Order: sequence, then C-alpha cells, then structure tokens
Amino acid sequence: MFSVTTLWIPFTIVAALGQVARNAMQRALTGPLGTSGATNIRFLFGFPFSLLFLAGVLAVTGERPSWPVAAFWPWLMLGACSQILATAMMLVAMNQRSFVVTTAYIKTEAIQTAIFGFIFLGDHLTISKVIAILIATSGVVITALRPGTSKAFADLRPTLMGLGAGAVFALAAVGFRGAVLTVPGGSFVTAATYTLVWGLFVQTLVLSVYLRWWAPGVLKAILGLWRPSLFAGFIGAFASQFWFLAFALTAAANVRTLALVEVLFAQAVAYYSLKQPLSLREMSGTVLIVIGVALLVAV
Repeated sequence: MFSVTTLWIPFTIVAALGQVARNAMQRALTGPLGTSGATNIRFLFGFPFSLLFLAGVLAVTGERPSWPVAAFWPWLMLGACSQILATAMMLVAMNQRSFVVTTAYIKTEAIQTAIFGFIFLGDHLTISKVIAILIATSGVVITALRPGTSKAFADLRPTLMGLGAGAVFALAAVGFRGAVLTVPGGSFVTAATYTLVWGLFVQTLVLSVYLRWWAPGVLKAILGLWRPSLFAGFIGAFASQFWFLAFALTAAANVRTLALVEVLFAQAVAYYSLKQPLSLREMSGTVLIVIGVALLVAV
C-alpha cells in the first residue's frame, strides 16, 4: 500500500540526478571562477529559486510558517557551513582526479552519515539497513580504486580531499535534517522548503561577503557568467529541494545511501559527456552499489 513515508525514495533519486548535473556544471565553471566562485554559484543563483519554490508551496498549502525556533539555528548553521566547506573540497578533488572516482570518494559519506545521525539525532537503523549501507559503500570503494596499480587510493591529496568532503557532507546532511525536524507545525513539504530557503540565504550571505572582502574580482566574474551560473543555480536549488524533502521523511543515512545511485549517474556523465573511460573495476563496483541500494529500499 502507498505510504507518504516511502516518497523519500523517488525524492532521493531525483535529487541525486540533479546533483550530478549540478556538479558537472560547477566543475566546468571552476576554471574561470576558481573554487570559491564555482562553489558560490549554487547558493547565490539558487537562493532566488528557493524563494519561488516556497511561494509555490505556500500558495498550494495555504500554510504560513512561523519564525524559526531557537533550536533551528544551530542545526541550520551546521548544515549550511558544512555544505560550503564540503562543496569547495569536492571541487578541488574533482579537478585533480576523475569525475567518477572523486564522486566515489565523496560517497563514503553514507557510513559517516549513519554514525553522525545516530550520535546527534538518535536515528536508529536496523541490522538489514546497516548491511545495505556497508555493501553499497564497499561498491563505492571498489569503484574508487585505481586500476592497474598496487595502491588502493592513489594521489594522496585529492583522495584526502574527497574523503574529507564526504565526512563534511555527512555533517551537512545531519544538520539539515535536524533543522527540518525543528520546524513547528505544517506539512513536511513546507518544513523542507522553509529550511532550504534559510539554508541558501545563510550560504549566499557567508560566501558573498567572503568573496566581496577577499576576492571581489571573482564576484564580478560570477555576475559576468550569469547565464551558465543561473542554470547551475536552478539545478542546485532543485536538487536541494528534493534532498530536504527526503530528509523530512527518513533518517539521513537512508537518504545518503540511496543517493549512491549518483555514482551510476556520474559514470554516465563521465562516459558520454566528459569522455572519461570507465574501468572494469569501476563497473564491477556498481554491482555492489546496486545490490546495497536494492536491499536498503526493500527492507
């Protein structure tokens, strides 16, 4: 029987697909804008779209969310600031390693999200779900291994950047879920969208002030590239909207584990768009990802 709580599954898949597209766009803009500039476009150009999303939700539901409670802000700041740092680390790693392999490094966040979610939010997972997370993450690790070398994780700096980004993304997921859960009353859609607006506002403010103070030329360059940045911002806000909807319905670890399908999407992008070849090891790792994700959804 259909249940609203199962909507986190399609929400997560849509979000993962949107995130792959946004990451590819940001990666392409890293050259002319630098890491901080490419990081900021998802927030600066995504924020106006989040306001449109919220206006649409409120028009349909007729709800009027109140001013956030005190508990909302620590969670929001954890999510917003962690995501800024993680995005910057991700872009640095992506410019030093292949798109697919970097995505695989970052997706080790599933295990870390489960740990952080249990510690900070008390999100409990069944044994079956823990096994599913481990299987899917092992597939990611295999995908990340460089073929034809005895070193499991070659190139220490991008490896550490990718793994570190995964840890910080895990903190961001837990922070945003915590923020969504503190929004009083209303539907889960309103709570998720309301949190998205505040999150993007904080992120836009922090990064824009930073760039205005330390790199005003970058901020000017961003505005000069407003067309591709606007589309990247829309895709980023669109993906985030669905991430937050999923966080409102289930534990962050469930969402981030199912999100490992992003590795499969990234492989398609790398092969068809970026012309990066896929190794046999990368392909075999996807089998474990699929098994783990299927188990997660089934149990």
